[in-house]
Amino acid sequence: MREFSRVQDQALSLDSFDPIQSFPECGGIDIFIGTVRNHHEGKAVKALKYTSYTPVAEKMIREIEQQIKEKHQVSYVRVMHRIGYLDVSETAIIAIAYAAHRREAFQACEEAVERVKHEVPIWKEEFFMDGTSQYVEGCCIRKDTVETDAHVHKHEHHHHHEHENCAHEHTHE
Repeated sequence: MREFSRVQDQALSLDSFDPIQSFPECGGIDIFIGTVRNHHEGKAVKALKYTSYTPVAEKMIREIEQQIKEKHQVSYVRVMHRIGYLDVSETAIIAIAYAAHRREAFQACEEAVERVKHEVPIWKEEFFMDGTSQYVEGCCIRKDTVETDAHVHKHEHHHHHEHENCAHEHTHE
């Protein structure tokens, strides 16, 4: 098995993943590649900066991969996320799943992206063409996965209904 950091400060590459030839039982590959778009809520975006609490992010992504692999009975699930400054069109996240059938591959890949996006301590700051910037309001808690004390403490100043609204908004992206 190829070993690589799940949180990386250089360009992400599909070459990091194990090849499908290592999994002859699999008939489907699902890949999600998320890139930096040039707009957010009507404002022109110049660049993004992702920062992370890397030791925890690394550990959590690996745990999420393992949980999804078991839940969906897929052979391989991996996610890598970029940190640092990214220009428009650069790749911010890649998720991949190998499965016997397409349905499981689709489900595993989608769940991996959603869970990493919502649960892992990686923050996104957007820089706009007009010279302003803002941290994007994210949700590190989903109401169906409130498990870790670290997240509960980190967000204890929020009201519960805000988390529900945020989780609801994010599921319809």
